[in-house]
Amino acid sequence: MARRRTPSLTMMILLSMVIGVLIGNFFPAFSQSLKPLSTVFLRMIKSVIAPIIFGTLVIGIAGHGDDMKRVGRLAFKSIIYFEIVTTLALFIGLAAVNLTKPGVGVTLSGASATTGQQLGQTAKGLTPSTFLEHVVPTSVVEAMANNEVLQIVFWSILFAVGLSQVRGAPKAAVLGVLEGLTETMFKFTGYVMKYAPIGIGAAIAVTVGHSGLGVLKNLGVLILTLYGALVVFGLLVLLPVALIARVPLRRFLRAVKDPALIAFSTTSSEAALPRAMQAMEAIGVPRRIVAFVMPTGYSFNLDGTTLYLAVASIFAAQAAGVHLTLGHQLTMMLTLMLTSKGVAAVPRASLVILSGTLASFGLPLEAVALILGVDELMDMARTTVNLVGNCLATVVMARWENDFHPDAPPPDLTPEEVETIAGPPEPLHA
Repeated sequence: MARRRTPSLTMMILLSMVIGVLIGNFFPAFSQSLKPLSTVFLRMIKSVIAPIIFGTLVIGIAGHGDDMKRVGRLAFKSIIYFEIVTTLALFIGLAAVNLTKPGVGVTLSGASATTGQQLGQTAKGLTPSTFLEHVVPTSVVEAMANNEVLQIVFWSILFAVGLSQVRGAPKAAVLGVLEGLTETMFKFTGYVMKYAPIGIGAAIAVTVGHSGLGVLKNLGVLILTLYGALVVFGLLVLLPVALIARVPLRRFLRAVKDPALIAFSTTSSEAALPRAMQAMEAIGVPRRIVAFVMPTGYSFNLDGTTLYLAVASIFAAQAAGVHLTLGHQLTMMLTLMLTSKGVAAVPRASLVILSGTLASFGLPLEAVALILGVDELMDMARTTVNLVGNCLATVVMARWENDFHPDAPPPDLTPEEVETIAGPPEPLHA
């Protein structure tokens, strides 16, 4: 008798999402009691982020003979790539919102101004100088406890530089501990992922039970504009980049589908980060590149969030009946491009940045509170695109560094685990 095949993690997550929608729609009161199940999942997965980033970055820089020139070259290439791609995202969002004009005819309520003003006050403290101060942690323990990704990256790089200057047994001992820690954390992530369908199903049930399916009708044109613009961005920017970099598309998509589902259903990039890092290693991106590009991209390469900010800011102007010339819109896009970097750790970072930008251009903050009603639905899409964009960035950087090895799986993954995550190797594009 044929052995029954175990459903894949993707199928289990999709099924749990459907069940979550049904529970949230038909039993809204009960669905709110499921929140602890989703919170437990998010807490477990977020607890892995700091040790994985610290361990992989230090090993990548200090453990494989990387000199600072090599690290600096990777950083320079990454920043160039991030800026080009996020700028294209801004312009696609700008074109989409001017085409569909979702804010025309919207009536702003004065009663909703409080939320917008509160976010605006938070945004006033976000300046280039405060950003630079925020990069440097006063305590690495505090940075790890709060999952301040950029601070962890900064401290880990300095630690790795220091360790690279150490010789002999002390260096080998530290690297041995970190290699054991990193491998253990990836195995830990595998166990947490077995719980993912329960946590994700609960998260969807809570969201639908709280907002109701009727929220899909509210500001529907704005939501469709964002989703449509994100699809266009994927087809006109991410796909050509993948083809130019000769990314094995089928294998890449298979590797990224589970992290993308986690990002979509939890609206949390952090929740998908450990699995995404493991998936990119499984398709042949060296750990040193994954460890640097992925966490850095979460501060500087938020493609989905950048595009969303372009759509939301012009929507706010349209809702307020304010006509912005092309010059004003381009100035606003430049402001968004500069202020959206490095604030991923701020709660509701995109809304905070949006509020600060609207206030600086004299636009009413009531529009932010209006967007807040459907922000979670839009957050699902932009978080997913953020994740896919950062995964693609790791492969592009590996190609740029001539260090992409699709036939060489990482040493801490068995061939069976690699095939489960990414599927069998496929012929590379010519």
